Amino acid sequence: MKKQPMPAPTQTLFGWLFDVYPHAQGMRVWLIDPEGRSHPLQDSFAPAFYIHGPRHELRAVCELLRRQHAPVDLARDEQIDLFLDHSIEVLKVSVRVPDQLPRLFRQVANFRPDLTYYNADIPLPQRYVLERGIFPLAYCAVDVEQGRIRHIEALDTPYEIDYSLPRLRTMKLRLDGDMRDPGRGHRADLLVEVEGKTLCFPRARSRQLVLGIRQILEDYDPDVLISTYGDNYILPRLLDLSQHYGIPLPLNRDRERVVNRKSASSYFSYGRVVFRNEQHLLFGRWHVDCQNAFLANDYGLDGILEIARLCGLPPQTVARVSTGTGISAMQVATALRRGVLVPWQKRHPEALKSGLDLLAADKGGLVYTPIAGLHEHVAELDFTAMYPSIMVHFNVSPETVGAQCCAGETIPELGTSICRHRQGLIPETLEPLLEKRKRYKALIRQLPGDDPRVEAYRRRYSAHKWLLVTCFGYLGYKNARFGRIEAHEAVNAYGREVLLRTKEIVEARGFRVLHLYIDGLWIHKPGAVGRPDYETLLEEIHTETGLQIGLEGVYRWLAFLPSRTDPRVAVANRYFGAFEDRTLKVRGIEARRHDTPRFIKDTQLSMLEILANGRDAAGFRAMLPEALAFARRQLLALQAGQVPGSQLIVAHRLSRRPQEYTVRTAAARVAQQLEREGVELYPGERMNFLLVPGPEKARAWELVDGEIPYDRVAYTELMLRAIDSVVAPLGVDRHTLDTWLLGNAGYWGPPGVLPPAGVDIAAPLLARGQVRSWTGIRPPSAIHKDREQVLQTTRSLQLAA
Repeated sequence: MKKQPMPAPTQTLFGWLFDVYPHAQGMRVWLIDPEGRSHPLQDSFAPAFYIHGPRHELRAVCELLRRQHAPVDLARDEQIDLFLDHSIEVLKVSVRVPDQLPRLFRQVANFRPDLTYYNADIPLPQRYVLERGIFPLAYCAVDVEQGRIRHIEALDTPYEIDYSLPRLRTMKLRLDGDMRDPGRGHRADLLVEVEGKTLCFPRARSRQLVLGIRQILEDYDPDVLISTYGDNYILPRLLDLSQHYGIPLPLNRDRERVVNRKSASSYFSYGRVVFRNEQHLLFGRWHVDCQNAFLANDYGLDGILEIARLCGLPPQTVARVSTGTGISAMQVATALRRGVLVPWQKRHPEALKSGLDLLAADKGGLVYTPIAGLHEHVAELDFTAMYPSIMVHFNVSPETVGAQCCAGETIPELGTSICRHRQGLIPETLEPLLEKRKRYKALIRQLPGDDPRVEAYRRRYSAHKWLLVTCFGYLGYKNARFGRIEAHEAVNAYGREVLLRTKEIVEARGFRVLHLYIDGLWIHKPGAVGRPDYETLLEEIHTETGLQIGLEGVYRWLAFLPSRTDPRVAVANRYFGAFEDRTLKVRGIEARRHDTPRFIKDTQLSMLEILANGRDAAGFRAMLPEALAFARRQLLALQAGQVPGSQLIVAHRLSRRPQEYTVRTAAARVAQQLEREGVELYPGERMNFLLVPGPEKARAWELVDGEIPYDRVAYTELMLRAIDSVVAPLGVDRHTLDTWLLGNAGYWGPPGVLPPAGVDIAAPLLARGQVRSWTGIRPPSAIHKDREQVLQTTRSLQLAA
């Protein structure tokens, strides 16, 4: 009798979930074990989408799929529609070959576009991990038989604090020299870093370059490729060379797949055009491009991995999409766990309102005009993640606002009721995230600064901040899956009520409110100069409002700046100050702008650091001569042509295609320069350029070869505007500032002494008859001519902006 073969034994693997994507009849799952070995596994998976509509229409869909012998299973089901707040009858279409779901869905949607579709465009990797109860980088136990998964289970949760991660092998790729965009024509040798060693591959020896990269990939087998301009140049160039020489390049660990390339695109979001560069995604291995990663400079790889664990999207995807996509994915996960349908195209319109109702509801956050000028010993109180906390505390969610299930609680100002007896989908999503962020904040304060965990915790904490910032906007976004404008308005109404109640409490305790801005307030009381003076007040506000509020800090001095167009009016979000530990906080000035050249930004911040040595308003005034002396040295270096061009780069984001510009601004000229060099530009792309003298006006940074002369007059004006912001709180006007700096005239009286109140600060200086300007010895009239030239340049720059 012939013996039957013994069944293959089941093996249990332990490791981290590294990558997931559709493959063959199911999903390919990559696991990295504690020794760093990668394991490719296969799992069966049949994702489903749902269709709601008249029964005869659903029968027509069934007949279509059967005629085509589509690999699907059809069944009638009942699921919950969040906006209808009850179960509905739907057709469930389960696709046995996951990779075919997008094609089959598009076919059905084109066949019957008027039907309502659910769960249709959820990314397949996210669907898989949610259905299996796992998540990216979860530490898992996997029962495997002949490479196929029989059971997979997560041994940790996304909300653990001090979780372990695999030891990832990284390979870094960048071009040698300055960090310039090679997509704009910059060329250099390729630098590759592995295990702390840097290898240089000359661009002139392209065949050896491909062979060398292949050798590293095969020998070192990195888990992650970290590149600079890898998406738009390095990887496309390597793939082109690989094809040209016929040398296979194993960028993917999965040799059966080709690199997934996504084209560049532009889209409109929150009042501006956003550009998304092309992408090159790998299989079984990650590719992260630092120049194409969202907020990579803020929370880095630690933050990317944290968001991936929370939202269920692959790390490669998380690195390239906004945190709004992350919070939306978290809401989808909550919905699927609840058995709630996820709409493909939301069909719940805004409720009809009268004009008076709109005036009451559509107010936004509460903002007071600050008291302009220089203040001392001001405390800044800030509600911790105010709007997300309001959503959780007051149970604000699309299905709870205006719900008919109970009498509910009346929303301030709006008069609409809100259900409080059942937790909404949005609060359920945000509550554990807020709790985790709170725990990280406590740990960061408790641990010593040299603890290696602190930096990772800070980055994860920052990632949470950006997720929470976007959740409020998505609540009112018309295309968000679970967005509803009435819920958005409810959050604003609660926010205004909380801030007004806080103002009443503060003023009842003898404090003066200098400024209110959405989720924070700035207050002052004589004698209150340290943290202990505010502890009782903070506890009372927390008790009265139910929201957590903290003391951001007490300022040595704080300046609220006037508007440039109307100095009589202060600007709500334009201020700077120094806390008791001399830490600076700046908002709305040149140092915070993305288009300010690095040299000017550093000059302004250095001036503020000098002024931070003053312990109060009088100290600020006493330190001003030293700050201006530093500014003058910087200005002289700038005017002498001694500043490297790399420190003077001006950034500008295109709002349209180059040929659509009708005015030849500096940005338009640069865009046309790049087009002549064969560079294709899209709206939303960021350009870097140098302001140069003569009719050229500006030159693209990628086209600058070595050090070239820059436009000293134009950069002088930009510098003076930045310095003007610093001295504005003391009432120093621009004419006086020009006299001090351009005229090299010094100050009224001895060094370190400012004039008494009521004295014209400029008069004694101009009375000297001769002053030294930055172009030589000239009388005061010449200074005014210089100033006119500068002002003309200013107008040109304003047109460019």
